[in-house]
Amino acid sequence: MSQTTTSTAVASTKPGALTTSQGHTTIADTVVSKIAGIAANEVNGVYALGGGAARAIGALRERIPGATTNHSQGVSVEVGEKQAAVDINLIAEYGVSIADLAAGVRRNVVSSVERMTGLQVTEVNIDVADVHIPSDDDEHEAPAKPARVQ
Repeated sequence: MSQTTTSTAVASTKPGALTTSQGHTTIADTVVSKIAGIAANEVNGVYALGGGAARAIGALRERIPGATTNHSQGVSVEVGEKQAAVDINLIAEYGVSIADLAAGVRRNVVSSVERMTGLQVTEVNIDVADVHIPSDDDEHEAPAKPARVQ
């Protein structure tokens, strides 16, 4: 049993992309979630990230002068010393194969996070919360009200 403990200790102290003989690099969760959010949005068929409440808050936030877009909306991550796990909540475009969409998002997120951070992505869990239908945009616009006074 002590052999397992010894080999684990050796493996954890072995220099990697983020730990070298010259120092240690720590990457914040927000950095990984922003990279993952941008990578997920790059995939065709993703309408938006986040569920209904998160998107509503994001829409209000973007109307504030000087506010920036929250690229990590709908993304949560868990970051360790060498690995990261990503959870993504998204809205898919109608007509897109959800299985193909999930595979594309997963592939793009893993590639981007690993390339930019040096962390190994252990999993990318995708929750498709809704399907966007273009006609829904027209229904959400308020119909023109007739003038009360002429």
